[in-house]
Formats: sequence, structure tokens, C-alpha cells
Amino acid sequence: MSDTKRILKEAAIQIGSGGSAGFVEVCIVHPLDLVKTRLQIQSKVLNKNDPKSYTGLADCFRKMYKHEGLFSFWKGILPPILAETPKRAVKFFTFEQYKQLFMFGSPTPTPLTFSLAGLGAGTTEAILVNPFEVVKVTLQANKAHSGEIPSTWAVTRQIVTENGLGLRGLNKGITATIARNGVFNMVYFGFYHSVKGFLPEYENQYKEFFKKVCIGFVSGSLASCINIPFDVAKSRIQGPQPVPGEIKYRTTLKSMRTVYKEEGFMALYKGLLPKVLRLGPGGAIMLVVYDYSHNYLTQKFA
Repeated sequence: MSDTKRILKEAAIQIGSGGSAGFVEVCIVHPLDLVKTRLQIQSKVLNKNDPKSYTGLADCFRKMYKHEGLFSFWKGILPPILAETPKRAVKFFTFEQYKQLFMFGSPTPTPLTFSLAGLGAGTTEAILVNPFEVVKVTLQANKAHSGEIPSTWAVTRQIVTENGLGLRGLNKGITATIARNGVFNMVYFGFYHSVKGFLPEYENQYKEFFKKVCIGFVSGSLASCINIPFDVAKSRIQGPQPVPGEIKYRTTLKSMRTVYKEEGFMALYKGLLPKVLRLGPGGAIMLVVYDYSHNYLTQKFA
């Protein structure tokens, strides 16, 4: 096989494996992403009996189920499905390319290599996926019954018609998305591949599977804890503003300062529990599905 064919085949395997990982992950953990967004865009806790105010994770699940219905937990899932499959494909593919770039002459990749490659991959995917994030957050912020919310296409048309494609429209909050995704993937890939390479590989397939799941869970959880202030800023920028017609949350750092000043330090960690519950197992699912899909496709098309 020529070098060109070998490179193209490996690229196709990376893209196929990454896309599969993204699709499986988003279908399973989307409800937790929705609850996380609801908690993050809520600037203040109102009357605990108010169906549009949530005191925590369990309260949000309970009130959403009661007032919006079971299928409300999958509000806004179409944009992530449309985005996550190519997004994960791009992320894993570009990670492999950035990894080669950041070898710095070393015969084997180092923890720094994995971290910088993760940062590059996260930045790349953020630029591509931000329009989908804007639509997703808009849909997730809608507290009407699931049968009454507008379609994904209707929301997209409305955003474009009213605000265009720029920084007030479909690319609103792009710097916050870049910061969130870049930091997350830097920690996520850096930790996972460094620890996986350090630990011995088990011959028993079940032990090896459990090892990868555990490392993936810790990787996703740790990365979530580190990047969540950027995630809160992103949700505030892309979500509905407190006063209609007035833009309170505009830039990443200014939004973080505003949240800290008005609501305290812990407000920067709103939605951490559902985020960890989502991206801990979600991170494990994604990396494990990618690893096994990559191995399967490599053997299938070798």
C-alpha cells in the first residue's frame, strides 16, 4: 500500500471512530447537559415553588418532568447530534495531527505533547461547533412544554434573521467556546493518554476495558472541574439576557467578572454536578468507544 493510501485510510478510520464516539455519547448524556445549562443561565434562585426556578440538580429534573414532560430532557438534541458526530470526528482526527506536530523531535509523545494536541483539537472543534452551541442553548433555555417549543430550524432562522452570522448571531460567544473546549481537551487528552501509557496493559479484556473506563471517567471529571467557569460564561453569553434588549453578558472574562461580583465565587461553578455526571461517564464512553472502534476498523480494513 502506498503512503498516500495508508494516510487516507488512517484518516478515515480516525474520523469514523470519532464520529461513532460522539453520536453514542450525546444520545446517552444529553439530559444532563440540558440540566447543566438550565442551572447556569439562572442568575438568581427565585421562589422554590416557581416552576421556572431550580434549587439544584434533583429539583430541576423534577420540575422539568412535571411541567414540561419526559421528552423535555432531550430538548435541543438535534443540534448536538448534527454537531457532535462531525465534531468528535474532527476532534480525534485533529488531535492525532497535532500530536505529530508537537512531538518536538521526541521519538514518543510526552504528556506535554498530549496536552498541547488536546488544546489544538479543542480550539479547532470549538470554531466549527459554536453555531450549533448557540442554537442548542437557545432551545435548552426555552421552558415551554416540549410539544410547544419551536423547531431547531425555526430557531436557527430566527437567530440569523435577527442577528446574522456574526458575534451577535450564530457565532455569539465563540471566544468562550474556544476557551471552554481548549482547556477541557488539554486536560482531557493530556491526562488520559499520559495515565493510560503509564499503567500496564492487561491481557484480560475485561480488566483492560475497566481500566480505560476508569481513566476516561477521571479525565472527563477533572477537565470539567477545571473548565467550568468558561462554560458558565458561555451559557450566559449565548443564553437569554436578564433584561430584554440589553446585552449584559458580552465577553468571556467580563462575564466571569460580572458573575463573580454579583453572585459570588461559587456561581462560577454552577452546573458542576450535572456537568461532571455528564462528562465523567461521557468522557469514558467517548474515549472507550473511540479506542474500540479504531481497533475494529483498523482490523477490518487492514
